[in-house]
Amino acid sequence: MQVKLLGQANYLDTYQAMQSFTAERGAETQDELWLCQHPPVFTQGLAGLAGHVLHAGDIPVVPTNRGGQVTYHGPGQVMAYPLVNLQRAGYFVKEYVYRLEEAVIRTLSHFGVTGHRVPNAPGIYVRLADPFAHQALTGPALPNDPFKGLGKISALGIKVSRQCTYHGLALNVKMDLEPFLRINPCGYAGLQTVDLFTIGVNTSWEEAADVLAHKLTSLLAP
Repeated sequence: MQVKLLGQANYLDTYQAMQSFTAERGAETQDELWLCQHPPVFTQGLAGLAGHVLHAGDIPVVPTNRGGQVTYHGPGQVMAYPLVNLQRAGYFVKEYVYRLEEAVIRTLSHFGVTGHRVPNAPGIYVRLADPFAHQALTGPALPNDPFKGLGKISALGIKVSRQCTYHGLALNVKMDLEPFLRINPCGYAGLQTVDLFTIGVNTSWEEAADVLAHKLTSLLAP
């Protein structure tokens, strides 16, 4: 897998480039991993409901063909876009998503943070009261509030075309979190969003991107 650092990249340009790469790639095209950060933008998934955008203000809302609902991208967030031929890799979409999440969990572990999965809610979450605690989640405190006591630190949304992936995941490092208050993040009203900085980890975008890239290239190998 070839890793490409795109720096700060316009979202729509990156989205269109991923579509073109996927449409034009052949059976022997090398997989790639694109890493970047975007100027402020809200992106809406295919099933996205307009009502989940509470107040976009001066931030553009871009419709996309990825799965999921609305989320926010901005400076200080690592965007990772794996462009993987799943047929050649030898695993299916469910396993691919699991590996993406596992890469984030292992990246967080590198910084001493414990990441958690929540059933039926793609992405990675941390315990707000103690993000460094290692105990596994034992289930929500309230059946109707699976996110009680949790904050979302990584969002995930993918598209698979001709058995090849694009879109990917976001890891919040050190960013302005206010725009998340303008939406129901990933379709969940009141879901708190956090970054590494707000839970006590002061690292650079470059270091976080480097660790995540190593975890992804290892875990996404055939």
